[in-house]
Amino acid sequence: MPLMRVLFAVSVSKNGHSACKLRYYEFSLLQAGVKISSFCARQNKSENRPSLQAYTMQQLLTSFLEFKPNFLQSMRGYSKEKLVKDVTAGLTVGVVALPLAMAFAIASGLKPEVGIFTAIIAGFLISLLGGSKVQIGGPAGAFIVIVYGIVARYQVSGLIIAVAISGVFLFLMGRFRLGSLVRFIPVAVVIGFTNGIAVLIGLSQLKDFMGMKIEKMPAEFFGVLHALFTHIHTINPSAVAIACASLAIIIVWQYFTPSLLKHRLLFHGKLTVIPGSIVALILTSIAVNVLGLDVETIGSRFGGIPSTLPKFTLPELHWDSIRFLLMPAFTLALLGAIESLLCARVADSMMGDGERHDPNQELMAQGVANLVTSFFGGMPATGTIARTVTNIKSGATSPVAGIVHALALLLVVLVAAPLAVMVPLPTLAAILVFVAWNMGEWREFAHLRNHTVPYRIILVTVFLLTVIFDLTVAVEVGLVASLLTFLYHISKLSMAKKLVPQADTPVAAAGTEVSATTAQETGNAEVVVVNSATRGLPRWDTKLMRVWQLHGALFFGSVQLLEDIQDDLPKRVLVIDFSNLLYIDSSGMEELEQLIVNSQKQKIDVVLCGLKEQPLSKARRVGLALLTDLHITDTLAQAVDKGLELMEPTGTA
Repeated sequence: MPLMRVLFAVSVSKNGHSACKLRYYEFSLLQAGVKISSFCARQNKSENRPSLQAYTMQQLLTSFLEFKPNFLQSMRGYSKEKLVKDVTAGLTVGVVALPLAMAFAIASGLKPEVGIFTAIIAGFLISLLGGSKVQIGGPAGAFIVIVYGIVARYQVSGLIIAVAISGVFLFLMGRFRLGSLVRFIPVAVVIGFTNGIAVLIGLSQLKDFMGMKIEKMPAEFFGVLHALFTHIHTINPSAVAIACASLAIIIVWQYFTPSLLKHRLLFHGKLTVIPGSIVALILTSIAVNVLGLDVETIGSRFGGIPSTLPKFTLPELHWDSIRFLLMPAFTLALLGAIESLLCARVADSMMGDGERHDPNQELMAQGVANLVTSFFGGMPATGTIARTVTNIKSGATSPVAGIVHALALLLVVLVAAPLAVMVPLPTLAAILVFVAWNMGEWREFAHLRNHTVPYRIILVTVFLLTVIFDLTVAVEVGLVASLLTFLYHISKLSMAKKLVPQADTPVAAAGTEVSATTAQETGNAEVVVVNSATRGLPRWDTKLMRVWQLHGALFFGSVQLLEDIQDDLPKRVLVIDFSNLLYIDSSGMEELEQLIVNSQKQKIDVVLCGLKEQPLSKARRVGLALLTDLHITDTLAQAVDKGLELMEPTGTA
């Protein structure tokens, strides 16, 4: 069924005549590229003009069609019942997002309205353009440490540039379909830096949690500890009381109130819809103002929240600033991608309807959202697990819920912004402490003994590097360590087996491996005794001909296998079976080529067999089959027959 009617025209050619005449076309988005390109091709063919314009238009349209927001798909069959559910869920999430957005901004060294504006703009765009049906975007706790460090070093103007660059990085990651690669980041690395960030968030909130008088909190770990220790005498008992009361309210409301009032209130099931953070915010704000407590509030520190929208301003881009901000921006992009796609996977599993998010579309939406947000002085945004889970539990069915959540926040800014002056900062600190505790996967430390030694080392190392040094360093070290561990294990799974006819080794049973001492004499290779009759192989003289089988992957970490073969060359023929080899890289192919050349220099014929799929494709690309005097067969039996044939001139069969 056609989705839209388009008035379409293609521009003029060199001589000023139109290449495509003005016509109406009804088309669906999926058929647009085919219809437009075929129409333009007919017009150009009839007028003998080149099809450059048609090709360009087709490429542009094809590129556009790859940008497929889930919102368009969700609108098919959208009903009034779904709208009611989405509006209810969106309003609920908006209530949850309000205190978190302010808290994240303040903890990052920014004004509270920055967090709210980011939640509005980025939240709207991520829901409208994203690849997930129910994911909610906005400021996230994972960014606090990085953003605070950028603001402390490069000021707010530097943060705006970094956010814009990270948006470009995210969009390019999605455009070049790198969304699936984020899933290859090891679990140990993710848990390590997530727990490290949680510790840093909790540590950074101790200042406001205890009402300490510290003018400027350092960004680095040891600086924070030193500042807290030297200002411990400035602890405000009233602030501590408000913070502890807020934390107690959140915990009790979240975990105990619904069950305690289960048989006393008819609406007990609805209590969990109202977040404990909002309850704590309201009660402590009233307590501070009624009792006149000496506690710092948003009004006393920031002067309140403006009830107007931010102005559109382009960031001032200078190469001197950009070159220093490229790495922080890449860190923001990488962390945002990880956080967002992990959140989207959790959302898919919770929905249970079989639909999966589009990771590349999600990254492109994140990129657009961060780029646009930077034009309004916003902070980084990504998919957030807490708000997404709330959205799902509130009955959301489509991205409309996320759009409603953004509009609800906008309404709060326009109508209720003056009330924010009463919000106590210790309450926001308590909310972030609760978020940090839920953010960390602390049980993993207790379960470390159940994992391998490399897993333990990587997780603990990434955790400590995140806390003590920097998230970028932690992720880089974790990825390198994980890669080296992976390569080590893969190289151990790769092996070369030397096949020996049963008659040549009567001490071993057919089809069994020789003792470990014999196998060690051949380096990393194993010697396997084969029954020629059972395997359908003719017998051969092992002094004149060697038969090897390669297993696993032949890459730069396992080329030692070919060196072992070269150290044990026969007198006349070398047979190598690739039928059990899954992959070979350039280093492996180069080493194989060197083995063949060295063998031929010693007048040893080389026969390869079993090359298939990736190894065969690689051999063709590098021109291995073009080597002179190289013999290639399909099966091992054919290779052995070919080897015996090559030895016939010597009188040996």
